[in-house]
Amino acid sequence: MLPDTGIPTLTPGYAAVPPGYLATIVTSLEMLRPPPPRPGRPFPPGLALEPLARTDPETYRTLFREVGADWLWFSRLTLADGALAAILADGDVEIFALRRDGRNVGMLELDFRRPGTCELVFLGLTGDAVGTGIGRTLMNAAIGRAWARPITRFWVHTCTLDHPGALAFYRRSGFVPFAVHVEVAPDPRLDGTLPRTCAPHVPRLG
Repeated sequence: MLPDTGIPTLTPGYAAVPPGYLATIVTSLEMLRPPPPRPGRPFPPGLALEPLARTDPETYRTLFREVGADWLWFSRLTLADGALAAILADGDVEIFALRRDGRNVGMLELDFRRPGTCELVFLGLTGDAVGTGIGRTLMNAAIGRAWARPITRFWVHTCTLDHPGALAFYRRSGFVPFAVHVEVAPDPRLDGTLPRTCAPHVPRLG
């Protein structure tokens, strides 16, 4: 078992993934002090980072799908309404939609519920916004908001289902890897949580 986690440690070798499931390698990263500033241009005219109103779970899930469906984000889609509503209502959780002319093109979620710590829960862009340079601006906003509070640790995790450049992007931003896990979970495309057409680069086993 890994210390303090209760997670069993894998042994060397191969393990089969059951039909209908996905396996992904999850890398957790942290920064223990504010990093040196990285250049980033301001959001261009018409683009704004707006706090998401404390609203109903389905409005949040719409934003979550728009940003994360291409990368098989599913955790918030399978969370019960009551549990998600409690997160949305918590004053120590900050959620923002990045909007262009009233349309969602990105999201940012920061969780300060553990004293002294901030988790970068979600940071992402829709497909048409990836590669435009605004990801750096969004990350700079995340770092600034996190370290504006009295924290000593800012952390995030990414996985092999995310954009292939995500891990390198986090490292360039000042995060340092500290743990690696393997997660096996039901494929959200097989039960209707996400459309079957999502993430065609990830094989469906089922």
